[in-house]
Amino acid sequence: MTGVATTAAGWRRASGGLLLAGLLAFAVADLAITRGAPGAELARMAGGFLRPDFLATGALWSALANTLAFAFQGVALGVVAGFLLALGWHRRPVRTLAASVRAVHELFWGLLLMQVLGLSSLTGVLAIALPYAGIFAKVFGEFLEEADPAPAAALAADRRRLGRFFFARLPLVWADIKAYTAYRLECALRASAILGFIGLPTLGFHLETAFREGHYDAGAALLYLLFALILTLRVWLRGPLIPVYLLAALYWAPPVGQGNWATLVRFVTVDLVPAPLARGQGWPALGDWAWMLWRDQVGPGLWHTLVLGLAALLLTAVLALVLFPLRSPLFGNRATRALSHGLLVVLRTTPEFFLAFLFLILLGPSMLPGILALALHTGAIIAHLMARFSEGLRLRADSARGVNRYAYEVLPRLYPNFLALLLYRWEIIMRETAVLGILGIHTLGFYIDSSVAEFRFDRTLVLILATVCLNLAVDAFSRRLRARLRLKETRT
Repeated sequence: MTGVATTAAGWRRASGGLLLAGLLAFAVADLAITRGAPGAELARMAGGFLRPDFLATGALWSALANTLAFAFQGVALGVVAGFLLALGWHRRPVRTLAASVRAVHELFWGLLLMQVLGLSSLTGVLAIALPYAGIFAKVFGEFLEEADPAPAAALAADRRRLGRFFFARLPLVWADIKAYTAYRLECALRASAILGFIGLPTLGFHLETAFREGHYDAGAALLYLLFALILTLRVWLRGPLIPVYLLAALYWAPPVGQGNWATLVRFVTVDLVPAPLARGQGWPALGDWAWMLWRDQVGPGLWHTLVLGLAALLLTAVLALVLFPLRSPLFGNRATRALSHGLLVVLRTTPEFFLAFLFLILLGPSMLPGILALALHTGAIIAHLMARFSEGLRLRADSARGVNRYAYEVLPRLYPNFLALLLYRWEIIMRETAVLGILGIHTLGFYIDSSVAEFRFDRTLVLILATVCLNLAVDAFSRRLRARLRLKETRT
C-alpha cells in the first residue's frame, strides 16, 4: 500500500507542476484577437463549408495524386530505413540518430531539401521519409525489445542469429508492425498535404491559396477530400493492393530531384557554414554572430515555443478530461455518443497546421490560434483513447451516476492512462509548436522560415538544431517522468 500511495502522491505532484507551468504560460502568452470582426469571417467560412465547391480547383485530382504518391513513397522508404535501424536499437548511436532525425518536422526537412533538390517529388518523399525513419526505428526497436524471448531460447543453440530473428522474434511483432505502419500512412497523408504550404503541389498548396483568398467553398472541398481519404483508409488500404499503390505512386511521381551534386556540395560546404567563417573573419566574429543569433532569434524562438507548447498542453488536458465522457459508454446515450464520436473524428483527423491556419484567418496573428489548434487536435486524440480505455471498466449496478460517477468511479481509475498519454504527446505538441511559426506565429519556425526566405541557411541550420535540442530535452524529461511515476509507455 505504501508504494501505491507514493505513486499517487507523485501523480498529484506531477499534475500540479504541469498545471502551474501551463497557467504561467497562459499568463505570459500573447492571446490577442487582432481581427476586427471574427464573427463575420466565421459566418463566411461556415457558408463555404456548407456549400463546398469541388469544381473550383482545376488541379484538384493532380494534387490528390501527389499527396498519395508522396505519402506512399515516404512511408515505404521510412519503413525500410527504420527497420534496419531498429535491428541496432540496442546501440546508443543508433538511438541518437533516430531521435535526431525524427525531432525535425517534415516541413523543416522540406525547406532544407528544397534548396538542393528544388520543388521536386524527391523533396516531398524525403521530407516524409527522413523523420519517419526515426519514428519507425524507435517503435520497431521497442517492439523487438519487448517481444517474448522464450521462442528464441527454445531454438537449437547452433541456429544462426539471422534465423533466430526471422523465425523466433519477427513473427511475434509482425502484426504490430503492420498495424503501426498503417497508422503512420494515415499520418503521412496529413504530412504530405501540409507540404503544400511550402510550395509542393499537394492538397495543402491549393487549400492555402483558397482560404487566403477567401474562397472558403473551394477550401472546404479540399479539406473534405482529405477527410474522405483518411477516414476511408481501412476500406481501400488492403495488403495485396499495397504493391500496386506503390508502383502507381512511383509511376505518377518518380522520386527525382532538380539539383545536382555540385549544388549539394555547395550547400553543405558554403551555404551552411556560419557567415563569419565563410568570409574568413575568424573566431571572434563567429562569437559575435552566435550571440546576435541567440539574442535576436534562437532565445526568443525557444521561449515562445516553450510558452505556446505549455499553454497548449494545459488546454489539451482540460479538453481531454471534458470530452472523453461524451464518447464513453459509461455516460450519455447512443445519440450523444455518436455525435461526440463524429466531433472527435473530425478534430483528430484535421492536421494541427490546418486548424492553426484557419484560426489565424479568424482571429489574426497571435499565440491563440496555435494554442487552440494544438489543444483541439491532441485533446481529441487523448479523449478518444480515454473513452476506449473506459470500455474496459466494470462498474457495480448500484454505482453513482452523472458527475459523481465521473469524479469518483471513472476518472481515478483512468488517470494513470490519461497522464501517460499527456506526457507521451508532449514531445509531439512541442514539435508541432515549433513548425507553426511558418504561419507567422513567433515560434522557432517563424525564424527558420525567415532565414530560408533570406537565403541565410547558416542561421537556418542553427535554428533547426535548436528545435532538435528542445524536442529531445522535452522527450527525455517526459520519459524520465513517466518512468518515475511508473506510468506504462503508451503509443498512439
